[in-house]
Amino acid sequence: MLYDLIIIGAGPAGLTAAIYARTRKLKTLVVDATEAGGQLASLYPEKGIDNYPGYVMTDAGQLATHLINHAQSMGCEIHERERALAVEDKSGHLLLRTDRDSYETKAVIIATGMGLFKPKRLGVPGEDRLEGKGVYYKLPERDALAGKKVMFVGGGNSALEMALLVCDRSDTCLVHRRDKFRADEAIVEKVQMSSIERIMSSQVVEIKGDDHVTSVVVKKGDELEERPIDAVIINIGTSSEAQDMEGWGVELEGGLIKVDTDMCTSRRGVFACGDVVAYKGKYKQIVVGCGEAAIASNSAYKYIKEPYWAK
Repeated sequence: MLYDLIIIGAGPAGLTAAIYARTRKLKTLVVDATEAGGQLASLYPEKGIDNYPGYVMTDAGQLATHLINHAQSMGCEIHERERALAVEDKSGHLLLRTDRDSYETKAVIIATGMGLFKPKRLGVPGEDRLEGKGVYYKLPERDALAGKKVMFVGGGNSALEMALLVCDRSDTCLVHRRDKFRADEAIVEKVQMSSIERIMSSQVVEIKGDDHVTSVVVKKGDELEERPIDAVIINIGTSSEAQDMEGWGVELEGGLIKVDTDMCTSRRGVFACGDVVAYKGKYKQIVVGCGEAAIASNSAYKYIKEPYWAK
């Protein structure tokens, strides 16, 4: 079977690209190494999203579900838990090789986000041993944290928003290694107006407990403080597996895919969008990735169909 377009990645950018491709009646396949929805579904499904146009507030998981349902309603074929390994040339077309099969296509859009993302770790004693036993990298069910002492580590939007989600039912604190949060001002203001204790210019240096977290040692300057804690949610960013980029055959810039204003890569027939791309002024936001996806999908359509108006 020959597809018109294969999209690698089923996060917001990949799903948006698929939706736009189907409006052009392109036979479209979406493959994702994990589950559809990207980080919205996998890392912080209960995180509040208040900057996606049209939604005053929605949960990340709900937004992911809407995007998935929209793509499927348009007739997009979605393969989950199928890892793309390489894009090869074949008889004037492209061949996507995965860990399960191979698919021939006229064009490819890479929308893998940060790749097979892995939460960054603190690298402190007790962290590995107590993972899943009070140490988490995504927000557990909020009811499971009710009445407990919960520590969030990080200073970005995700860490602060997750802390805001549980502070009304838990004794909540935030630890950040700098004296100012890097989150958006509106989110910082909400934290300042909440009951969340802010522990700034500090670092977690040890997590203690036998079968479950019981305390955390925090260092501020030269002083150490051991605080009783039931759960630690670490959100200091993600790292991607570099080898994901090796099979695409495209030019990279700082570990990301270099694109032009049409979301074209250095390789003919291969386009890219979302957090995986790099260009001057790049702003990593869901809405930006979706906008890039619309451009990438339109560029792929012009490449595949060569309409008269695109010449």
